[in-house]
Amino acid sequence: MFSEISDPRIRKIVHIDMDAFFASVEIRDNPALEGLPVVVGGSPNSRGVVAAASYEARRFGIHSAMACSRAYRLCPQAVFIPPSFEKYRGVSGEIRAIFHRYTDLVEPLSLDEAYLDVTENRVGNPSATRIAEAIKGDILRETKLTASAGVAPNKFLAKIASDERKPDGLFVIRPQDVAAFVKILPLGKVPGIGKATLGAFEALGMTTCGQLESLPLAELTHRFGKRGAYFHRIARGIDDRAVEPHRERKSVSIEDTFAEDHDDPQWLLERLAELAAGLAGRMVSAGVKGRTLTVKLRTAQFRTITRSVTLAAHTDQEGTIRAQAEALFRNSGLMGEKLRLLGLGLSQLDNAPPEPGLESQLAFPWVG
Repeated sequence: MFSEISDPRIRKIVHIDMDAFFASVEIRDNPALEGLPVVVGGSPNSRGVVAAASYEARRFGIHSAMACSRAYRLCPQAVFIPPSFEKYRGVSGEIRAIFHRYTDLVEPLSLDEAYLDVTENRVGNPSATRIAEAIKGDILRETKLTASAGVAPNKFLAKIASDERKPDGLFVIRPQDVAAFVKILPLGKVPGIGKATLGAFEALGMTTCGQLESLPLAELTHRFGKRGAYFHRIARGIDDRAVEPHRERKSVSIEDTFAEDHDDPQWLLERLAELAAGLAGRMVSAGVKGRTLTVKLRTAQFRTITRSVTLAAHTDQEGTIRAQAEALFRNSGLMGEKLRLLGLGLSQLDNAPPEPGLESQLAFPWVG
């Protein structure tokens, strides 16, 4: 682990991410589940998606947003538990209360993770690392749950750092180590770079941020639109966003930029089905449901078109999202045209926690 960030002009950002949060809460409340592959989500024979998987379940390849039927095929002995979001919100509230003992600058991303700016803090401790350790200790003592923490001079790097030592880990990136760390950072770890975008970079012979840094901003913008500027910054470890408390979440969205333009309706419908599953997983993980579904379509000529429908009731169900998304796409007037991007978003949320940061604001900026 790196030593402390000491320059007072540098922000000290902590990213806290609970370990397999929903599953860990269920195991805590039922010790008989300890050591078993636990899946929180729909039943194995439903069209539901996995909201969380214990680390034992993850060893079988199970992950969040996966169809529960597939999770069952991967691990028939898994214990499937329906989610209890009221319970998770209660525990999340306890954890956020701990955060606020140390700083007022807390930006929750979901029920189980948040950014904290501890540059100036309520306990007068100049060490962000010591504060992160204290927060982890408080969470364990008071909730019997473990959390992983990342400490860095900006939000992007703090989030990356929190994944480095999971579970129950702590990793620090000092300002003087940013360049070296980012140079070897795999592009697959960067929020906002999905399979298709990663494939596009790999086709250019690029697998790390260090290699990505060689691409000029103009070329990145030409290839990836608005996201090009984001990629240009993160390749250099730059993220000037402040930690923003009290932001109301307006939407949850997901999109995919293809490595090549496609006009095959069946291929595009399959991609849309994958996006529907992914969006359903994000809704379930965030503990929200949405009522207005929007489909985003971008043509090979960079023309962007959206189509929306307001449903009779709020939903987080993959089947409903998929059926409505397919109908919107079929009636878009773009069937048969070459497309470079598909996106889905749900807005008009109920029970919405605060709005996420980098993942939706930079990678998916089109809804909300």
